[in-house]
Amino acid sequence: MHVPDGFINAPTSAVTGVVAAGAIAVSLRGARRELDERTAPLAGLVAAFIFAVQMLNFPVAAGTSGHLLGGALAAILVGPYTGVLCVSVVLLMQGILFADGGLTALGVNITDMAIVTTVVAYALFRGLVKVLPRTRRSVTVASFVAALVSVPAAALAFTLLYWIGGTTDVSIGKVATAMIGVHVLIGIGEAAITALTVGAVIAVRPDLVYGARGLQQRLKLRVNGELVDAPGTPDASGTPGTEPSPAAAPAPVAARSHRKVWITGLAASLVLAGFVSFYASANPDGLEKVASDKGIDKKAEEHANADSPLADYGVEDITNARLSGGLAGVIGVGVTVVAGSTVFWAVRRRRSDDASPSNTETTV
Repeated sequence: MHVPDGFINAPTSAVTGVVAAGAIAVSLRGARRELDERTAPLAGLVAAFIFAVQMLNFPVAAGTSGHLLGGALAAILVGPYTGVLCVSVVLLMQGILFADGGLTALGVNITDMAIVTTVVAYALFRGLVKVLPRTRRSVTVASFVAALVSVPAAALAFTLLYWIGGTTDVSIGKVATAMIGVHVLIGIGEAAITALTVGAVIAVRPDLVYGARGLQQRLKLRVNGELVDAPGTPDASGTPGTEPSPAAAPAPVAARSHRKVWITGLAASLVLAGFVSFYASANPDGLEKVASDKGIDKKAEEHANADSPLADYGVEDITNARLSGGLAGVIGVGVTVVAGSTVFWAVRRRRSDDASPSNTETTV
């Protein structure tokens, strides 16, 4: 759903740029509360993983494909404020290095793909987690539903922006119907990827999933070869003898290394971007297809970085398509994880500085 230059007029693009800048400023402040010993080392990795999976377009209908937006996944794994920053870093890298998403439309893309998806998904996720049984499966189910809804919500947001500042005269009703219809299908793919990823992390390190915090699992004892609940062990609500909750009680943070998870996640991202991406669908994505069918793209402009050596996810002067695309993907993952980690390290350090004794006032 990367909006190119020329789809939205300059005034609307400028307003969304201000909205995006304000949201990023708020998210930088909010992320200082979310980024701790668990999330800070992984936030850059989440951004790199989203970049990698976004290269994997999957078919959703005749002649149409879709790809992960990532707002729901980022918000559930590392928190909503940090999630906005993760997706924004990805969009910035894609626009500057790969000519994917217009530079003048960067505010539109951040507003649509980072802010709307994250806010809608996390709000729905938190609501579902509160009403569903406190089990790991409930967290996964809530992730699926939240991700599913976030994609057509983003499609609706784009339609609203196009109604306000679109550069061509088209029937907005037809645009809305087409956009929401195809993005409901794309949302199913988004939901599956999000639920599988969140479920996989919960299975091995539930303490690393921001959206599952505050949940505990009762202590198990092995008696005569069978695991049984330890007597009197409270659940997450503090009530003994009730249904176990979704996530295992984490060991002390200092005692648990993130290295294995980080290396595994980075390796998976590199494989997805460097190898699996070659087999992604070549069909236009939902926005491209609707734009072509409805005439939205009549005034589309060439990307300002169209001559970038990595434009269109290929490396300039490498003629082998598999090697060119794979190398571009690996470079993209590397740049994104470095850029993201730098941003989140700086935010985390600012939090540490603010919490230091020298910055704490003492009252008498």
